[in-house]
Amino acid sequence: MKCKFKLVLAVFSVFLLASCADNAKLDFFTQEPDSLAQLEYLNSYKVLKSYVDTITNPNFKLGAGVSLSDFSAKNAAYRLVQSNFKEVTAGYEMKHGAVVQNDGTLAVDNVTAFLKNAKSSGLSVFGHTLCWHSNQNATYLKSVIAPTVVTGSAPPRYDVLWSQDFETDNNSTSGSVYSWNSNAVKSFTAAGGGKGGVGRALTITNATVRTNDWDCQIFFTFPKAVHTGDKLRFTMDIKSDVNASYPTQAHTAPGAYKFWNFFGTLSSTPTWNTYVNEMTVTSDQDGCNTIAFNLGKTATTFYFDNAKVEIWNPNPGSYTVEKTSDEKKALIDKALDSWISGMLGATKNYVNAWDVVNEPMSDWPDPTQLKTGVGKTLAADEFYWQDYLGKDYAVRAFELARKYGNPTDKLFINDYGLEGDDQAKCKGLIAYIQYIESKGQKVDGIGTQMHVTLGQTTMTGIRAMLTNLAATGKLIKISELDMGIRPTGSTANLKTANVTLAQMKQMADFYKQIVKAYFEIIPVAQRYGITQWSTTDSPTSSSWRPGEPIGLWDANFSRKPAYGGFADGLQK
Repeated sequence: MKCKFKLVLAVFSVFLLASCADNAKLDFFTQEPDSLAQLEYLNSYKVLKSYVDTITNPNFKLGAGVSLSDFSAKNAAYRLVQSNFKEVTAGYEMKHGAVVQNDGTLAVDNVTAFLKNAKSSGLSVFGHTLCWHSNQNATYLKSVIAPTVVTGSAPPRYDVLWSQDFETDNNSTSGSVYSWNSNAVKSFTAAGGGKGGVGRALTITNATVRTNDWDCQIFFTFPKAVHTGDKLRFTMDIKSDVNASYPTQAHTAPGAYKFWNFFGTLSSTPTWNTYVNEMTVTSDQDGCNTIAFNLGKTATTFYFDNAKVEIWNPNPGSYTVEKTSDEKKALIDKALDSWISGMLGATKNYVNAWDVVNEPMSDWPDPTQLKTGVGKTLAADEFYWQDYLGKDYAVRAFELARKYGNPTDKLFINDYGLEGDDQAKCKGLIAYIQYIESKGQKVDGIGTQMHVTLGQTTMTGIRAMLTNLAATGKLIKISELDMGIRPTGSTANLKTANVTLAQMKQMADFYKQIVKAYFEIIPVAQRYGITQWSTTDSPTSSSWRPGEPIGLWDANFSRKPAYGGFADGLQK
């Protein structure tokens, strides 16, 4: 049955993955007038899966990356995939970050519904992925290895955060700091002038009524800032030569105003009294470490003695103990076991192939070594299992996948950038596979993502990669194929709106070369399949190749020349 390209109705979302490409250039950019009439030849193409010779390639699966929500809705996007492909890979929803909750439990209802829909549609599912550094619930994994809190035995109490008895002229003693502005004239009483006739007191004289109460200020600064939810108690003995009332402000440093209230409004008389205020820090006061007293509205001398700020300590004597490397390793191993056992337990009745370890190899400076998160600023969803389990992290992942899955499951290791001309990353991955197998675990297949860029990625590199992969004897899968375009001399990939028809046809030819090279170089018994990662061009809002012409269909759901090139590659 033939399918008109103008009638194709849907597209799957572009998925949030990242890759690198080799810097070699392809110089075959030309110009010709854009004309829809020149695309009429695409009407003669059949659906893509009809071009796969299933007799010659009995194990080959033509796949598409999908969004679980779109697929489960059985909308037009679902029908597009069902008509053109035989296998689907969930772009995000079968990963650790999508399934594992913050308490470590697994939410698999969406996954099981996805598998049910795939089964009823006659589509196999390639599992993606069991052990990766990105799209992880890092919040949960970090909590597993968080320091142990040892709770003290003393009852809850207030601990002194700041105190000053003003017995010395030094306004910065024992972590206690106080200061004042130019309208506040500082002095001290004689000995015996303090509260109860004991010691001295600080005096601040405001000579005249000011325009604003904050025109005469004194500041008490704590050794550390307080934060939302902290419970504080402020105590100070106060008096003044005449009755006075003065408010407090919250500052992040003396004079750095943040909020109009901190410890309420003080009232003083010519007789000593003790002011006490208990409060809980609000978000408006968060990060403050200074009380400002606004004295400008009363012309008098103020007296301060025995000032103290205390903070509530619900667990006196508590402290944290960092877990050892061996303890962290054991806990992360347990978390990996729980994740893989739970995920395979929920999916093994239908999923028979898995991307077990994803993107293990480093990009820089040495692509023959494993990735690491050490020394990096990690995203919220990043967690590097290898930094805790060591080089054998993949050995363990394959062991668990083999233990909890089906005996006949095909287990893959997957990476990007293997098509680089120097082949360093490809050879590094192959060497790592050999290491995994030297530890007693079998790797059935290798996935090469192939997020290629016309104008950078070379057929020389692609053919060298396929040759090296074929030599392993493993099943070989192009797992995430899509294509951008970058003209020679440009520093950025072209956006969809700027690509000419001539360039689209060059992309089609590159697709044809790639797919044909796969069938030419990979032996029949090792051909596991090709998955087109983005069926349609990427929207500008996407985090993955935003606004780029990476699909076989355009945003209006029409076949592009890339569709024809892909189909031509599938044909002998």
